[in-house]
Amino acid sequence: MEIYRIPVGQAIETFINFFVENFAFATRGFAAVTSTGIGWIVSALMYPPPIVVILIFTILAWFLSKSWKIGLFTLLGLLLILNMQLWGPTMSTLALILVSTLIAVGIGIPIGIIAALSEIAYKIITPVLDVMQTMPAFVYLIPAIPFFGLGAVGAIFSTVIFSVPPCIRLTCLGIKQVPKELVEAADAFGSSKWQKLFKVQLPIAKTTILAGINQTIMLALSMVVIAAMIGARGLGGEVWRAIQRLEMGRGFEAGIGIVIVAIILDRVMQAYGGKGQQAQQE
Repeated sequence: MEIYRIPVGQAIETFINFFVENFAFATRGFAAVTSTGIGWIVSALMYPPPIVVILIFTILAWFLSKSWKIGLFTLLGLLLILNMQLWGPTMSTLALILVSTLIAVGIGIPIGIIAALSEIAYKIITPVLDVMQTMPAFVYLIPAIPFFGLGAVGAIFSTVIFSVPPCIRLTCLGIKQVPKELVEAADAFGSSKWQKLFKVQLPIAKTTILAGINQTIMLALSMVVIAAMIGARGLGGEVWRAIQRLEMGRGFEAGIGIVIVAIILDRVMQAYGGKGQQAQQE
C-alpha cells in the first residue's frame, strides 16, 4: 500500500520559484547595490599600505575597548595574517561581514522592537526564529543561488538570514527587561510611545542589544566561511580551495586567520558593551 507523501519540498520550491520569477527586478537591484558596496569597501581597505590599515585597526580596537591587551592582540594578529599572505582574503571577509551585519542589524533591531512592544507580533515572530536558528546553515545556500546566483551577493543573502535571529531576540529581550517602574514613570510624565522608546527603553536595553549585534557578527563570520561553497571569496574561499586541493597547511593558515578576526571582533564588541553597561550603572 502506497502512503501519500505530503509535498513539502515541492511547495517550498514552488514558493521560491514564484519569488524568483516575479521579483527579479528587486533581486537585481539588491545585487547591484550590494556588489557596488562590497567593491567600494574592499577597494578602500586595499588602497592604503597594509601596515597603515593595521595601525588604524589597532588604534580603533584600543579606542573602542579601552584595553591595551586587545589593541596589542589586534596588532600582532593582523601582522601574522599579513605575513601569511592572507591580507587580501581577510579584507574581502571583513567587507562581507560588515555589509551582512549592517543589513542584519537594520532588519533585526526594528523587528525586535516590534516583537517587544506587541504580544501578537512576539507570538508570530518567535516560532519563525526557532525554525531559522535550528535550520542547518547549508540549507540557506539553496535559495541564495536562484535569487542571486553564485558570488558575494548570494553569500550575503544567506548570511543575513542565518545571522539575524540573535539580533531580533536580544533586542526584544533587552526592551522587555526594562524595569516597569521606569516605563510607568515615563507614562506618568506624559511621554509618547516614541519618546518612551528612544529615551527610556532603547538606552537601557543598549547592552543587551550590543550583545545581540556581537552574536550576529560571529554568526555572520561563520556563515561567510560556509558561503565560500557558492563562490564567496575571502578566507572561507581559501579554506574551500585548500580542501579541494588537499593543501592542509594552507587550510590551517586560513583557519587561523578566521580565528584571529573572530577574536578581535568578539573582544572589541564585548569590551565596548561592558563599557556601556558600566556607564549606565554609574
